[in-house]
Amino acid sequence: MCLCVGKTIRITARNDRSAVAKVVDECDSTQGCDEEHANQLPCKTNIVNASETVWNDLGLNTDDGEVAITWTMA
Repeated sequence: MCLCVGKTIRITARNDRSAVAKVVDECDSTQGCDEEHANQLPCKTNIVNASETVWNDLGLNTDDGEVAITWTMA
C-alpha cells in the first residue's frame, strides 16, 4: 500500500494521454480489504480503478476492461 488516500496521482495511458485523479481508497494487495470495503480478497499489485471521467480523459473506452497504465504522485 502506498498510503495515498486523499492525495492526487497522475495516470498515464499507452496513448500518452494523462489525467490527474484523487485517491479515495486503497486495497491491501497482501491482506485484502477490511469490513468497510466488503472484505474483498487481496487485489493485484499496482492496480488503479478509475471513474468514467478519468477513462474519458485518458481517451479510453470503459468497455476496454483492464488496460496498461502508469501512475505517479501528482
